[in-house]
Amino acid sequence: MKRTAWLVLTAALVLPAAAMAAEEHEHHHAMAMQKQAEPSWVDGTVKKVDAGGGKLTLSHGPLENLGMPGMTMAFRVKDKAWLGQIKEGDHIRFVADNVNGNVTVVKYEPAH
Repeated sequence: MKRTAWLVLTAALVLPAAAMAAEEHEHHHAMAMQKQAEPSWVDGTVKKVDAGGGKLTLSHGPLENLGMPGMTMAFRVKDKAWLGQIKEGDHIRFVADNVNGNVTVVKYEPAH
């Protein structure tokens, strides 16, 4: 009987502490996510314009805010009208961000 009482008392003390530790861990994780780099301008070269698909394939430098190294990949674009202004071979500067689960070019300008 004493052992059962001891186990109940231990559980009563340990479980709330474990729950608090888990809650604190989640809070720190959320804060770390907020501290991720803000979207910044990145240089890129247009490899393909897919107006029908609403996508732009770019060879680009690292996208630090998304934790992505430099590579060539297809992006959605915030404004499909941009696809009529951009052509293969263009050098641009752009900002990409996660929009509704899709990596999207949210700003762009011709590179000088």
